[in-house]
Amino acid sequence: MNKKIIGVVACSAVAASMAIGASASDELIKVGYAQVGHESDWRTANTQNYQDVFSEENGYELSFVDCDNDNAAQIEAVRNFINQELDYIVIAPIQSAGWDTVLQEAQDAGIPVIIADREIEASEDLYDAWVGTNTTNEGITAGNWLAEYMDGKEANILVIEGSVGASAALGRTDGFNQVAADHDEWTILDSQSGDFTQDGGQEVMESFIKSYEGKFNVVVCQNDNEAYGAMDAMDAAGITYGVDGDVTLISFDATHDGLQYTLDGKINCDVECNPIQAEVVAGVIQKMEAGEDYDKTTLVEDSAFVAPGIESEYATTMTEDILAGRAY
Repeated sequence: MNKKIIGVVACSAVAASMAIGASASDELIKVGYAQVGHESDWRTANTQNYQDVFSEENGYELSFVDCDNDNAAQIEAVRNFINQELDYIVIAPIQSAGWDTVLQEAQDAGIPVIIADREIEASEDLYDAWVGTNTTNEGITAGNWLAEYMDGKEANILVIEGSVGASAALGRTDGFNQVAADHDEWTILDSQSGDFTQDGGQEVMESFIKSYEGKFNVVVCQNDNEAYGAMDAMDAAGITYGVDGDVTLISFDATHDGLQYTLDGKINCDVECNPIQAEVVAGVIQKMEAGEDYDKTTLVEDSAFVAPGIESEYATTMTEDILAGRAY
């Protein structure tokens, strides 16, 4: 098999390396995956997807590292993959910047790298392929939906952003702000990072309530876990939200629990970011193995969902059937 590294976006400060498939290891394709961490339900689903796809049964030996949102640990994990002379490296980048040196090291070692989920600020010559979702478009979808829903009414908006420096947070912010710039009746009162976690979302929302109680009518959370935390904070403060509430709540990820809240009318709109990406990455690797042409960039399909009773040009109305068919 060819020497390759696939760079995805993920890694764990715990240098725990999990090898799947010890027998006949010389015949298995050895893939290292540096995962962001385990900060959200989305990330957990993404990790499980990689472990299911890159199994011994499917012809792979997976070295997995959960980087626990530690950028230095993630770069160290990639270097360890290089030293182990794996066939491919996949990286789910925690931060978008700072990748040039280690990617050059992988290239010098002849290991293909695939960047997954998030994007990086580096020359495309330094990695072999990228697989993920268009987070800027996700932000635009959220903004377009809000414009449709508000129908010219005033919106006083609070934003709970994702992890600082993460391309998912940067893209969703940029996309939403592009739409907001066209609406003079909208005011973004404040934005702070909730670090893509439920505790972070609750902490930021509690701070927002102290500063802006009675002054806001829209909350945008950049993932579902932050939305759960924001709901906890608003519940404690007696603030109503969702379809029958005083606050319109927008979230991202569209995980199973997030869509349950959407079906229940607690989240007005949930914009999907699909975590089921490993099959696409494996397809790229198989083409590399066969010496076939492959796409440098592959977008994973996303959608958006709204609570029952809401009709939208930009999103699908949630139903029990949609929820029952949700794999994550």
